Amino acid sequence: MKKAVLLIWLLGAVACNLQVGTPTPFPTPDLPRVEFQAPANNDSFVEGTDLTIALVASDDGPGIARIELMVDDLPHSEVTPEVSEAVPVFTVTMNWLAQGVGYHSLTATAYRPDGVPSPPVTIAVLITEREDA
Repeated sequence: MKKAVLLIWLLGAVACNLQVGTPTPFPTPDLPRVEFQAPANNDSFVEGTDLTIALVASDDGPGIARIELMVDDLPHSEVTPEVSEAVPVFTVTMNWLAQGVGYHSLTATAYRPDGVPSPPVTIAVLITEREDA
């Protein structure tokens, strides 16, 4: 008898923790996205190269209002769309004169018109010494 009561109590305790259906998650806004098209992470370039950096950013909401590029955690360049205040997909190229032998970080962030940023994306590039003839 004690075993039956204990079993019924145990089943009741387990049943209280069961959910019917799937829980509704709290809504989270989709953030803008940005990615490097070029260069690739860990690419190498000779010092003095005029490096072309290709970025694409997108946002399913209000759109992309600007893209910011940082080199070694210092502001380098910022570009805004020419056609309107914000666009759903923004493709841009920027240039950086490769200076300083060693690894350098390139970080891109896209922003909505209200200032909401994308998660920053960082790649590394290796700058090598120029071989003089």
